[in-house]
Amino acid sequence: MKARVISFHYTLKNKAGQLIDSSDGAEPMDYLEGSQGIIPGLVTPLESMKVGETKDVVVAPADAYGERDDRMKVTVPRDQLPKKDVKVGDHFQVSFQDDERIVIVSELTETDVSLDANHPLAGEELHFNIKVTGVRDATDDEIKHGHAHGPGGHHHH
Repeated sequence: MKARVISFHYTLKNKAGQLIDSSDGAEPMDYLEGSQGIIPGLVTPLESMKVGETKDVVVAPADAYGERDDRMKVTVPRDQLPKKDVKVGDHFQVSFQDDERIVIVSELTETDVSLDANHPLAGEELHFNIKVTGVRDATDDEIKHGHAHGPGGHHHH
């Protein structure tokens, strides 16, 4: 069976009902079946839905961004940071265990900065409302590249 591209709108809230993200007012998201384009917890619900169908999906942390991992936290002296005027919530890109990662400043003292490389939504139960807006067969190019291409095809730079 040929892979499909599923287009969908979504609204994402946390367990307390606070809005985290939404595709309202934007283009729908395109997902190529079998690709790594979305969190695992949305794959099965999306693949069983029809165009126009809406569904509420609760995704456990294990099927989203994983549990929080304390090994992904580090405290460093403030003078090791590239900029001095940091505040809690700031994001940096750093080399972390042979990988480029985004870290978030989670705590500050006079001398030290605590950095957290967990995904901001790690450990969170995610509440999605999804609506499928389109389903079509994937093109050979999309299958070869491993992701959906937007309207007008895909251009590599």
